[in-house]
Amino acid sequence: MTSSAYSRSSKLPGGGGERRLPPRLMRGLTSKIEPKKLGVGLLAGCCLALLTYVSLAKLFAIYSPVFASTANTSALMQNTPPASTKPTVAETEAYPPQETVAGGGAKNGGDLPDAGSEEPAPKEEEKKQSNGGAAAATGESKMTCDENGVDEGFPYARPTVCELSGDIRISPKQKTVHLVNPAAGLGESGEKRLRPYARKDDFLLPGVTEVTVKSAPSAASAPKCTKQHRVPAVVFSNAGYTDNFFHDMADAMIPLFLTASHLKGEVQLLITNYKPWWVQKYTPLLRKLSNYDPINFDEDDGVHCFGSGFVGMYRDRDLILSPHPTRNPRNLTMVDFNRFVRGALALPRDAPAVLGEEPGMRPRMVIISRAGTRKLLNLDAVAAVATELGFNVTVAEPGADVPAFAAMVNSADALLGVHGAGLTNQIFLPTGAVVLQVVPWGKMDWQATNFYGQPAKLMNLRYLEYYVGEEETSLKDKFPKEHLVFKDPEALHKQGWEALAQTIMKQDVSVNLTKFRPVLLQALDRLQE
Repeated sequence: MTSSAYSRSSKLPGGGGERRLPPRLMRGLTSKIEPKKLGVGLLAGCCLALLTYVSLAKLFAIYSPVFASTANTSALMQNTPPASTKPTVAETEAYPPQETVAGGGAKNGGDLPDAGSEEPAPKEEEKKQSNGGAAAATGESKMTCDENGVDEGFPYARPTVCELSGDIRISPKQKTVHLVNPAAGLGESGEKRLRPYARKDDFLLPGVTEVTVKSAPSAASAPKCTKQHRVPAVVFSNAGYTDNFFHDMADAMIPLFLTASHLKGEVQLLITNYKPWWVQKYTPLLRKLSNYDPINFDEDDGVHCFGSGFVGMYRDRDLILSPHPTRNPRNLTMVDFNRFVRGALALPRDAPAVLGEEPGMRPRMVIISRAGTRKLLNLDAVAAVATELGFNVTVAEPGADVPAFAAMVNSADALLGVHGAGLTNQIFLPTGAVVLQVVPWGKMDWQATNFYGQPAKLMNLRYLEYYVGEEETSLKDKFPKEHLVFKDPEALHKQGWEALAQTIMKQDVSVNLTKFRPVLLQALDRLQE
């Protein structure tokens, strides 16, 4: 960084140099002054000149950063630029926020400008408007954790989520978050271990990277920052059931939205169990949540420092958001999430077509096809009946291109599918569209309602369901009528997921068209409401 001190004139401020008297007048004066008095005067003049020099040196030192160190002072005295080494920022210094650049901010993780850069310091008001970035670390740090994971009537407990503030230093390589001078939250042990995946499932949690929040009694005892961030952090995991669209939304995107959407993009994501393909697949949604590229927690060697952040993510039930004082204090809803998704993917429709408004208009229906289990065996026949009744039908199977499939669903007025992850695509429907779920045989009432039925209603969609009978399931060709799957399917549910996975969840269905036709007519009627 250049300094105006380098180009300063050797003259004193004010313009001209020292005023000289004419030689003849000078000789006249000196001849009249006694030698002793002359010596005293010269000594006083030298002292005055020295005092003036020291005062000016201090003046320059105050306004020029090149006087920050002895080395730089020596360089200036030699009339050479200061060393180009980066000045060290004090570890307990409060860092001002960097100005947000046009278009969503710099993609550098919200890190602060290097000390000594030519960027002007932000105004005091700009500091106050920071979204919880690097706070002054001279005080005590804090951590509060939401550990109320029990949800009566819901089998999946919520994981612990911790919110931190103060001097936070994250070392991905050590899988550790250092909290400097913590006032509360870490207890007597001085550390807390978390697995930041938004589903507390004993089967999958061992595969989630464990992150330790550890107390550092002083700044000197904590690792030195290699990058300062002016925005909050969210540390979360990509492990678990990701790559299943239902879980991608229920265990990742909706919890991220619940945790960080209020920060308006000014947040840095740090992802453990990092899956590049997953990040690529959901890049539009991640960019809508954060203005900065996510940090690969598994490979980063730096020490990232923040003023606030979260380890883990808040969540509600699957595809459901309800008011709650701790995990949802802003009362976000699934309608809010739908708007967020439509904005991220530039989906144009926020309302379905209304029958009768345009002559000859046929509402569009997308039927979700499945390649694995729970296939609709007579899909072509169902599509033909829906077309006959007045729908413009498209049959499609979701794939890796999320934006393309989302655009297809958003163009539809109704979505039909057998119970399964494909029905999660209802999040792309315009508000007020129809969702029709075909519920397989085997007492699947609870799953149908909690995973897709209730979420559809909370998204302000019009929900219909059709329950498959014994003669409509492929299970009749696999098991005798005396088997539990027919006699007492609820007993299979009590045996746990493995029993369900080997029986009820492996069926295909062939709906009775005579019984199914009235349900399709109901879907048409709903579009006239």
